[in-house]
Amino acid sequence: MVFSSLLFLFVYLPIVLAAYYICPRKWRNLLLFVVNLVFYGWGEPIYVILMVISTIVDYTCGYFIDKNREKNPKKAKGFLIASMVINLSMLGFFKYSGMILKTINLIPGVDIPLPQLPDLPIGISFYTFQTMSYSIDVYRREAPVQKNVITFGTYVSLFPQLIAGPIVRYKDVAYQLDHRRETLDDFTKGVCIFCVGLAKKVLIANQMGAMWDAMQNTGQDNGWLGSWIGIIAYSFQIYFDFSGYSDMACGLGNMLGFEFLKNFNYPYISKSITEFWRRWHISLGTWFREYVYIPLGGNRKGFARQIVNLLVVWFLTGLWHGASYNFILWGLYFGLLLVIEKLVLKKWLEKCPAAIQHIYALFFIVIGWVIFYFSDDVGGMSAMGAFLGSMFNFGGVVIGNNALTLLMSYLPFLILACVASTPLGVKLYEKVKAHASAPFLQTVYCAVVLFLSTSFLVSGSYNPFIYFRF
Repeated sequence: MVFSSLLFLFVYLPIVLAAYYICPRKWRNLLLFVVNLVFYGWGEPIYVILMVISTIVDYTCGYFIDKNREKNPKKAKGFLIASMVINLSMLGFFKYSGMILKTINLIPGVDIPLPQLPDLPIGISFYTFQTMSYSIDVYRREAPVQKNVITFGTYVSLFPQLIAGPIVRYKDVAYQLDHRRETLDDFTKGVCIFCVGLAKKVLIANQMGAMWDAMQNTGQDNGWLGSWIGIIAYSFQIYFDFSGYSDMACGLGNMLGFEFLKNFNYPYISKSITEFWRRWHISLGTWFREYVYIPLGGNRKGFARQIVNLLVVWFLTGLWHGASYNFILWGLYFGLLLVIEKLVLKKWLEKCPAAIQHIYALFFIVIGWVIFYFSDDVGGMSAMGAFLGSMFNFGGVVIGNNALTLLMSYLPFLILACVASTPLGVKLYEKVKAHASAPFLQTVYCAVVLFLSTSFLVSGSYNPFIYFRF
């Protein structure tokens, strides 16, 4: 993973950018389509075929949806249904077939062999949702049909956000695919945003992940405070890992002339669970709202139906994250919290001091990350229960020696994570960006981040990729 990261930074990316800007504009989508497939095939050559099939299916369905929408609406709807069934079937088979069969095998006397599949196709949940958005947007007349299969393939396989998001809806980039114009200002902005994401991932997320992993080795001996510190480190890891990748994707998009929507907006400054989910993984929340919640009726069919719709959406949100029951539990946990906020807590919270609101939100967010972490791969429900018990065992050890040593060792990174999870850095930048020295400071910042990130990658072997598996 470390070698691949360095190879991407110093070989693949420079070659792609050079070739892209040398290439005549009319051939740039074709070039991107080719390098996208090379990028994806780099990690999983077998599953390139799956992506190509997905591209052809949705391109074809989109074409016939547009062709029959006026003269034969039923046929157009049939192609929309075909697109959704094929996409969800592929996602279900590769991602959830093992989980479903394991559940069925719990029935006495049933023993169905599990499919022997390679690893889960990287980013399949992301690009499946993207291709489905195309068929739906065309059917709704919210986006024009794409008649060039290469251009559509470029959208499906666009390497900046292919493996870890954000989820880019077709209607958001339909115009850019054919009419984008690259500028030096956009390229410069893209480099800066990319470096912000790189710093989040390598300098913060990896360090928080290493701290969390080290704390897992001593488990119950960490004490209740040590358990809280450990899961807070994981909370920072998953945020800076995913938001770092999203920033890098947005920065790379800017370098290539694309503008992707922001995926994170400082979620840990939230004062409610509702606000948290307006700030966390915005592209996923938007997708489920527009393509599931609203079509189910949203809040238009009475309060009881709204509650049901919310729980359906949050069940699917949890399931989207992985083939393990803890993810479903995690989704329903947040769904229930949102319902309770709407029914009971909203008016009460609004009367509380801001600090109380913030503590309330962070408490339930951190508990949510406990549920999220303990999948079948790391002990499942029993391990989750044991860890939650250690967090609230106030009569036991406060903090173990190992936890205290790790806290002292990683304290600078914890402080950095706390500060970086707030808008403080952006506010400081806004004050100096109009100054004559701003371009120089930007250059120094990017150079320092690149140097430090490279040093950390070269000197260490710890570089986990969390969200690419979704």
